Parts: sequence; structure tokens; C-alpha cells
Amino acid sequence: MKISKADALIWYRFFAELDEEQELSVRQQELALAVLRQLELACEARRQALMADIPHLKSMRGRTLYVGDEKKFPKGCVSCLFGSGLNAVRRTNHCNLNCPFCYDHGHLDDQPPVGEGLWEIGGTRLAEEDLPLLFDIQQKPSGVAYVYLEPFTEIERYHGIIRFFHEKGVYQHLYTNGTLATPENLRALAEAGLDEIRFNLGASGCSDRVIGMIAEAKKHFPAVGIETPMTKELYGTFLKKKERILAAGADFINFAELHLNENNIANYWGEPMYVHRMGYLSPVWSRELTLRMMAIADREGWPALVHDCSNHTKLARGLHEKAVHGGWFGASGYGAEFGRIPFAALIPALEDPEIRFTKEEELPEGWRIGELW
Repeated sequence: MKISKADALIWYRFFAELDEEQELSVRQQELALAVLRQLELACEARRQALMADIPHLKSMRGRTLYVGDEKKFPKGCVSCLFGSGLNAVRRTNHCNLNCPFCYDHGHLDDQPPVGEGLWEIGGTRLAEEDLPLLFDIQQKPSGVAYVYLEPFTEIERYHGIIRFFHEKGVYQHLYTNGTLATPENLRALAEAGLDEIRFNLGASGCSDRVIGMIAEAKKHFPAVGIETPMTKELYGTFLKKKERILAAGADFINFAELHLNENNIANYWGEPMYVHRMGYLSPVWSRELTLRMMAIADREGWPALVHDCSNHTKLARGLHEKAVHGGWFGASGYGAEFGRIPFAALIPALEDPEIRFTKEEELPEGWRIGELW
């Protein structure tokens, strides 16, 4: 059903006014999903036009896109997309910043602790002394990632577990906003055996101090990168500080497509949004800005590889992760962050004249406004 944009807007305004408890009829569901697909196709057409402006755009086996030297493609992402998946190791349930794009925005003080002296690995709480048992029973992962929330608020606790994984030959990368990094604690992490560190440069507004810590990290780690959600603010600030950022020497830059949940959506309310494959909800402009940045990087020959960590990449990640862990054909960990379609959030995109449906058809009899409610 190639519903027209005009009809889509009328129906979504109607759906947005319904009580959340009210179930849509089967025909209404079909209309609602047809609109999602039309919006998705409209966004894909816009992105295809932007990709055409990137002569040296490269694909990593259809799973993700990048520009630059393939040798600099982050090994942590290789582990995620081609290895044993994104194996998260969690410990820290607090952060020193409050970013509007954070998935836990507004609830940073409500995050449950992992437990004193424990680590969450694969959803299980384990102490460091349990790691030999874990490795004896289960297959060694290709890599692990230290996430959730800001490890540097208690970074000294990480040295022992990093040292153990290093001795087992597991590739390790860690995410940080970089504001608490120092030459001393960066050096200590490298000496413990951390392979790769990623700075969320957008969290600090591309602060000069964090840029300086990226340069400092290059003295100690085999791989140093920037990974940050692509926002309008980041795009503008990054370009203003482009020379300084690139001079810091990061090997790669992952621009993540910003996706929204119940916690952070209010910070972007009124922006045009779309849903990718009935999963992540994102502002239309997030990936478009990444592609524009990649075009600049390609044209100017940036020394850092620039990676389009998009919703499509997350879909590929989810499919791969299930495949390597025995999931059935088509199984994926990728899915929606909302219990039902956030109709009101999608209305601005349907009202935006710059977002055009690629093909429209008149609704069949019985599906038109006034005929089906």
C-alpha cells in the first residue's frame, strides 16, 4: 500500500489522539505500517542522493559504510559485526555528565548498581575470581566492550579485569566521554592491556581538553577513536574544530545515528523522525549529517577513517549476533524502543515539505478517510 503523504498525515493525527490502551484494528495497523514504510523509503531516497556525493564510499560486506583506509576500521567493530558480537562488560552505574542524547537521560541517578565487586557479563553477575571458571566453560569471545555509564568515574577498578582478558588474548575496547581522562589513568589502562579506547566527543561539546586527551591516548593505545551520536550541535562544533580534532590523531571516527527512546525523545520533540525497519526511531537529519560529514572527509582526505554507524549497521549487528549464538534464521536482537508506534513523534516528518514520498497511490475503497475509523 503506497499511501499518500496527505492521507498518512490525516491518519497519524487520528492515531495520535487515541488512548494508548486503545488497540488498532487490523486495517488500521496496516495503514500505520504502510506509513512507516513510506517514510522510511523517503528517507532512503534522500540518503541515496547524499551517498552519490561520496565517490570513495566503501561497504564492509553490506553491513556498514565508511570512507578511508580499511586498515583503520576499528577492530572492536569488526568483533561486533563479524566476530562473536557485542560482548558488553558493565560495572559503573553513574556518570559525571548529563547529555540530552543519552539513552538514560533523566534517569542517570536511577540506574541499578551491578553490585559491589561484581561485573555484569552477558547478563550474569560475576566476580573477577569467577573469570577462570567462565573461560573454562564458555568459548572465548573475539572481543569485549566496557560500557555503561562512565567508566572513568571509577577507572581504577577496571585494571584487574582488563589484565585478565588481555592475558586470554581477548580484544578489548572501552567507551568514555573523556572528561575525567588524564595522562596517568590512560597510561595505566594501556599497561593493563586495553587495546582500543573511544571518546564520545559530542558529550563534552568537542572540548579542547578532551581533544587533548585523544592526542594523549595516541601515545599509549594501539587504536584510538571517536564515537559519538551525530547531532546538529556536534556537526557544527566538529567542523569548527576540525583541524584540531584531526590533528589529535584518532585512527577512526564512528558517527552513530542518533536513536531515541522514552528517556531522550523529549529533547528532540518536533524534529522530523522516521523508524528504521520497525525498530529504532531516529531524527531524519542524524544519518544525513553523517553522510555529509563523510563527503567532506572523502573530499579532503582525512587521516582518520570515518564510519557510518547507522541503524542499518545496528540491524546487521543484531542479525549477526543471533546467528553466531545459535539463533534461528532471521532472528535478531534489533527491535523497537517503544511499546507502540509513537504516532505523534512522526507527525513533524509528515508535515515537512522537504520529505517526499517516492511513490503514492490512492487508498482503495473502504480504506479512505471517513470510510474506516
